[in-house]
Amino acid sequence: MRQTHRRRLTATIISVLGLVSLTVGAVPAGAADFYDPPSPLPAGNNGDIIRHEATQFFLDPVKLIAAPANAQKIMYRSTDTHGDPVAVTGTVLTPKTAWAGPGERPIVSYAVGTQGMGDQCAPSKALMGGYEYEGPFIAGLLAHGYGVVITDYEGLGTPGVHTYVNRKAEGYAVLDAVRAAQRLPEANLPDTGPVAIAGYSQGGGASAAAAELQSSYAPELDLKGAYAGAPPADLAAVAKSLDGQYAVGFLMFAVASMNAAYPELNIPDLLNDKGKALEAKVENECTADGLINNAFTKTSDLTADGRPITDYLAEEPYASAVAEQQIGRTAPTAPVLVAHSAFDDIVPFEQGRQMARSWCSEGAAVQFDTVLAPTHVGGFVAAYPSALAWLDGRLHGDPAPDNCGAF
Repeated sequence: MRQTHRRRLTATIISVLGLVSLTVGAVPAGAADFYDPPSPLPAGNNGDIIRHEATQFFLDPVKLIAAPANAQKIMYRSTDTHGDPVAVTGTVLTPKTAWAGPGERPIVSYAVGTQGMGDQCAPSKALMGGYEYEGPFIAGLLAHGYGVVITDYEGLGTPGVHTYVNRKAEGYAVLDAVRAAQRLPEANLPDTGPVAIAGYSQGGGASAAAAELQSSYAPELDLKGAYAGAPPADLAAVAKSLDGQYAVGFLMFAVASMNAAYPELNIPDLLNDKGKALEAKVENECTADGLINNAFTKTSDLTADGRPITDYLAEEPYASAVAEQQIGRTAPTAPVLVAHSAFDDIVPFEQGRQMARSWCSEGAAVQFDTVLAPTHVGGFVAAYPSALAWLDGRLHGDPAPDNCGAF
């Protein structure tokens, strides 16, 4: 059985790591200081720039291929899941390609997928080092002439634990990143122009959450549409899919995130010594580490009473905290594209489709694409062309497709 697991692990990890670098690039001297926010934070509004500096975006770790854009690293004000101000970092990219569409150059807020939990995993560091696995998708957005802003999310690079798959914190960070890009003079991007949101996996959930929150949190943004690929909309369903499987490390990322955001739950009290040690360890792991170090771990081996962590998610006080992360209960006012592989092996297809159906029932304009490529990674690659085309249609003013009732 161990040989079978070992072969499965090897084959699957090779597939996943086709998009994920195993190494973390060196951080230039003094770069760490950029990520330390002033205390207290300066007075201001959500999206205000706290600091910025020129940076670079490379498409390869040897740094031979620079993306065709001017890049600024930013720290900006946002809001955490409890409504308190927080500093978040990110990257603003101004393409060297002219915008050939109508009106002003659009800005796309791109929400990256799982990077990990450690500060060294921040997307702004990966972009600078040339090892961001979503770099090609981002480069595709630049080639269309869009300005692009990529949030690091709360707690990646900056102090504190990353708010992995936390609905409000991620949605706010994605929306405030747009505000920051609009307010950064050095970016030379429109301050009131058209906006779109895009992301896959963790980023798909962040994009979906931002689309839901936009009308109440950032109503001034001229949001033309949002692409949400393979969104983890129902964390309880995702947790059941991950427990004991090769990507169970992602479940432990979520446990660490929930423990940080909701300390009143006393999650460590549920864990045995092995579980407490693993929860502390994943707080400093990147994606590849989380996959390799924790593959096929059963959470029943991590709890004090031998029950799997998924059993607790339906019980209070944990159920209420998990319910707060549910996506699909509020209809976005902008059109959305949801793409999900029917053969997704990390984020269950059915819960993604249910999110889209819920939005339809609430009156949203939804295009749901069932992707037939195998695996979570395969779904990402297969959905790439249609997602770019869909975004381009929205930003050129074409009518949004809607297949509600047909999926």
